[in-house]
Amino acid sequence: MKWALLSVWDKTGIVDLAKNLTEQSFSIMSSGGTGKELAKAGIRFTEVSSYTGFPEMMDGRVKTLHPKVHGGLLGRRQIDDTVMAQHGINRIDLLVVNLYPFEKMAREQMALDDLIEYIDVGGPAMIRAAAKNYKDVAVVVDPTDYPVITRSLQGNGLTIEDRLVLAKKAFARTAAYDAAISNHLYQLENDFPPVFSFQFTNGRTLRYGENPHQLAAVYGTRGIAGAEPMQGKQMSYNNYLDVNAGVGLLREFDEPAAVIIKHNNPCGVATGAEIFDAYIAAREVDPASAYGSVVSFNREVDKKLAGEICNTFVEVLVAPSYSEDALAIMKKKENMRVLLLPDKTENDEIRTIDGGILVQRTPAYQEHWEVITDRDPSADEMKALRLAWKVCKHTKSNTIIFADQNRTLGIGAGQMSRVDSAKIAISKACAPLTGSAVASDAFLPFADTLEVAAEAGATALVQPGGSIRDSEVIEAANRLHMAMVFTGVRYFRH
Repeated sequence: MKWALLSVWDKTGIVDLAKNLTEQSFSIMSSGGTGKELAKAGIRFTEVSSYTGFPEMMDGRVKTLHPKVHGGLLGRRQIDDTVMAQHGINRIDLLVVNLYPFEKMAREQMALDDLIEYIDVGGPAMIRAAAKNYKDVAVVVDPTDYPVITRSLQGNGLTIEDRLVLAKKAFARTAAYDAAISNHLYQLENDFPPVFSFQFTNGRTLRYGENPHQLAAVYGTRGIAGAEPMQGKQMSYNNYLDVNAGVGLLREFDEPAAVIIKHNNPCGVATGAEIFDAYIAAREVDPASAYGSVVSFNREVDKKLAGEICNTFVEVLVAPSYSEDALAIMKKKENMRVLLLPDKTENDEIRTIDGGILVQRTPAYQEHWEVITDRDPSADEMKALRLAWKVCKHTKSNTIIFADQNRTLGIGAGQMSRVDSAKIAISKACAPLTGSAVASDAFLPFADTLEVAAEAGATALVQPGGSIRDSEVIEAANRLHMAMVFTGVRYFRH
């Protein structure tokens, strides 16, 4: 006789699965809420308490923690048969379990005494027992696997390879569950737990890493990590990094905006009344660097824009939607990866270092823009300052950004000297910088960067402030008739 033990919190699909199991000559064992669902559907089953001889007790805390249950899951066929028969232990061939929703309830900010009751004990114990004995027992922890199980049982049954796949999934689930509990309990008293556990799913091997001699994979189901191309080649390691950088900057804008990324830095950013105009303006900031870039939009790509994009080499295109005509045009660019702009996700930032990881969180914060010079910025200067500042936040330090009201004009990124960043931005400027605004990601320790910017034609500057020489920089700005704003927030990006 084949036995299946069903004990689930999420009842999705459980009745249909039980009916199919009955048709395949399985005897069903169940209890609690799962048993009630089966009973309502008229499905015959054996109560766990009837099988073990012990009632559920302690408000359901103890119901499956019994040798007759775990013996049926752990018993090795042809090895433990005599012991099982001696103690009246049935072989359990299939275990279907999903766990109390601790992760969901933890997000509800409930009191610890209440949350504790959502820590499943019997479920993980059964899952681990069945997964350990995968050669003889199939364990199912995900309702989306029910149709696969049904089809397999209606065919030639589950192979040992199938059961091993299910066991891997089961151990991954209990690992994630324990990690969620551990992290939550530790974080009751600490912003960051002394032991930090995390798990990402949906792992996909990439062709290679940053360079062809390196191995790489991407993990995740949401946001950029979960994105897959609608068309084009497989995404690369560098593609994911560049898309992440571009989309992060794109989300700074409400108006139609185009962001062009190359090697994790913006090489052109622009806004416009129409998204087509924004793209043309962004591309013309640095046309050479735009070749082989990652382009992001916050408006739909239509036929006209798609045709313009296809006039140059674009590695990856990201937008919230595409017209049918646009998709038809872009199919001619077989290698161009086309992605849908994903919803934003809120996660800690995690980066590996030798021997461990760094974890960073950005809580809600407020910038405090304050004019600290004799002259206030004009309305046009203030608009340009805000655009430059948005781009500055998403460019590698040290960075200096020149901009007008609608686009970046020159970008200097990733230099050890802030003055050198300014000089690079000036040298790469796509238009005269007369009347431009400039942004610095960190305070100016000396007046030299401001003086270089003023000589190039900038008339306004935004920076965090906070240097011991702020007074010298302010004095220089007043002398040069520049308007300067302090924000109080630094944006280093390493």
